[in-house]
Amino acid sequence: MPDWIQSCVSVDVETAGPYPGRYALLSIGACLATDTSQTFYVELQPDREDVDPGALAISGLSMQTLKQQGVPPAEAMEMFARWLDNHVEGKPICVAFNAPFDWMFLNDYFHRYLDWNPFGHSALDTKALAMGALKKGWLETGLVSVSTALGEPLELAHNALQDAQDQAEIFLALMDRL
Repeated sequence: MPDWIQSCVSVDVETAGPYPGRYALLSIGACLATDTSQTFYVELQPDREDVDPGALAISGLSMQTLKQQGVPPAEAMEMFARWLDNHVEGKPICVAFNAPFDWMFLNDYFHRYLDWNPFGHSALDTKALAMGALKKGWLETGLVSVSTALGEPLELAHNALQDAQDQAEIFLALMDRL
């Protein structure tokens, strides 16, 4: 494996809808791609009210519960930034299965609440990596298809931490193929 892989952090988020301008980030799960026992998880207080009922049905999270028990977004993002600083040598690399979605929310929240993003302005997309490693088309790179092709069929738990851990395993298996 290349040296840079030590800086890879597998990340997954659960949200109240499809984009951060209107919908809240509800949970963040992360782990080191090379050591899935090194984890971060937080549930956030919603900072906006709009909800796509389908998104909440998928995650099982409750806006009411999060309003009462979630961590304020600024504090949550500071906690995540500190975790990254304490667990990753050098600049962390955001790795996600469909990175544009997860990174979009993380970038928005990091800039909104901390004025910077520890990951910078890029992310490594595991779906795109799967296209190259498995020689498959975009429509053949869903999580179930990719995990099945790697011999470990998975379904998303829609718990941000569990999904980040599962996706880290897929990422490493794809890197082994390369």
